[in-house]
Amino acid sequence: MTPELVFLIATYGIMPFWLLLALAPTWKFTQALVHSALIPIVIGIGYTFYVATGAFSVEGGGFGTLEALMIAFTVPEAVIAGWLHYLVFDLFVGAWEVRDAQKRGINQWLVAPCLFFTLMLGPFGLLLYIALRFVTRKGGWSLDQAETPA
Repeated sequence: MTPELVFLIATYGIMPFWLLLALAPTWKFTQALVHSALIPIVIGIGYTFYVATGAFSVEGGGFGTLEALMIAFTVPEAVIAGWLHYLVFDLFVGAWEVRDAQKRGINQWLVAPCLFFTLMLGPFGLLLYIALRFVTRKGGWSLDQAETPA
């Protein structure tokens, strides 16, 4: 499979899961699929394949300096590994936002723009969601609700 084909499959293949999070977050199919380990496992296998087969073994490439990192990402396989890395972590954060909003009683339609920006701009979308929690007074600095003692 060419890197271009993997890119297209990964990019378009992840979209239905984002749509489920945004449009049907409480549907049992969304709960069973998007909030399971299945998607991270599948993407993780692809990522591991690219890393294990030398995606980052280009001469002069590495993670120690900006220049070395730029060299590492001059090969398509390294870019695909990086893209898969983004996709799996962005979806993980988006799924957390949905679960957290449900737990806190935040309206799903208020969360939807945060999800869009989490998909497109990762940390900015998370920042928007955290701001939404403050604006709605349904969350503070803690990313998890404190457990009440039994």
